[in-house]
Amino acid sequence: MQIASNDNKPRLMSPKEAAVATSLSRTLLSLMSDEDRFPKPVDLTGGRRIAYVRAEVEAWIDSRIAARVAA
Repeated sequence: MQIASNDNKPRLMSPKEAAVATSLSRTLLSLMSDEDRFPKPVDLTGGRRIAYVRAEVEAWIDSRIAARVAA
């Protein structure tokens, strides 16, 4: 079991929260995930509800920032 960080943020984020965090649409995030260009969501209820792992989304954002700096 992992210990949550002290930032009091849930470990999972809804597709809507991920869309806001990335400034991309939920549809685009889903398409990108299918193409392995964005983290895969976690299936919470057998396909009716999904969520993204917050740390993976934040790492993806960080990698996009790093790619911009490196270019």
